[in-house]
Amino acid sequence: MTDKMVYPVQLVQPDGRRVHGARCAEVVADVDARGLRELYEDMVVVRRIDTEATALQRQGQLGIWAPSLGQEAAQVGSAHALHPDDYVFTSYREHALAYCRGVDPAQWPRLWRGVALSCWDPNALALTNPAIVVGAQGLHATGYALGAHLDGAEIATVAYFGDGATSQGDLAEALGFAASFNAGVVFFCQNNQWAISEPVHLQSPIPLAQRATGYGIPSVQVDGNDVLAVLAVTRTAVARARDGSGPSFIEALTYRMGPHTTSDDPTRYRTGADLEPWRARDPIDRVRRLLEREGAWDDAFDTRVREKADDTAAAFRAGTLALTDPDPMTLFDHVYTGPHPLLDEERDRYADYLRTFEEVPS
Repeated sequence: MTDKMVYPVQLVQPDGRRVHGARCAEVVADVDARGLRELYEDMVVVRRIDTEATALQRQGQLGIWAPSLGQEAAQVGSAHALHPDDYVFTSYREHALAYCRGVDPAQWPRLWRGVALSCWDPNALALTNPAIVVGAQGLHATGYALGAHLDGAEIATVAYFGDGATSQGDLAEALGFAASFNAGVVFFCQNNQWAISEPVHLQSPIPLAQRATGYGIPSVQVDGNDVLAVLAVTRTAVARARDGSGPSFIEALTYRMGPHTTSDDPTRYRTGADLEPWRARDPIDRVRRLLEREGAWDDAFDTRVREKADDTAAAFRAGTLALTDPDPMTLFDHVYTGPHPLLDEERDRYADYLRTFEEVPS
């Protein structure tokens, strides 16, 4: 990590060639052919789940979905850098984090189908549920990091967010608080170039990582479509947080190839020509080309990965279709840790309202 802006860290070029003498290469020197295959497999599986989820939404089985197409390397690479006890605060697009942290694919659709307020137990996996409020997770992560430090826990806390969140006051406050109190937070920005329909250059005339530098937080830009480079810089930031050296900021330069969510039409604000340079930088193709160059690719491996991806997508679909609508009164469950008179009143009034829909006996 450095507090001076330089060119983005890149270890593998889009054609699969390694960048010789690149910064941070030594941090991932232990990643052999087997490790590269694991990274490739996770990216392929996550993309397949994403495709299945988008199809399910189009078929009316999910209310909404936030596609992660094109951002697999930023998510899988950073996920592989984390320790099991590191606590992760996500936004709403980090599906690869859920997969890599061990979330059962059948649990994912609960929130997106609208049958529950959450998908999994966050404490069981040290991973929060999807957060819709843009930028709020930066504050949550910073507070958790400070609490963990006071408890003597030597962990890293990671906050994931997009480029749009860097324009939110919550994130600015989180950066200031983390810098002032030396909180062990890794701020991981997936700069996918679009905050819904607003391009990143309208948000900031300088690299987003420089905003963190202004707070005195070491920052780095990385090629977010290079899974090895992302793994390297995240390992460095996580180590810094775990040893008590304070916060770090990573800006992963990537691209949102699909819509912001399935309710968005990106053709209204960008053209097909905008996508072409990024198709050539596809994160999955890049690792495949690297494996081919280094003699670690074969048809049997390709088949096995595709089969696992299809099986995982099938589990996601089956989990979606198996979900049933909850009893309306469960809306009041888990609002507070204990009874509350206001909630009791609201529950009674809602029950009275529901009774108005019951058939009147003839």
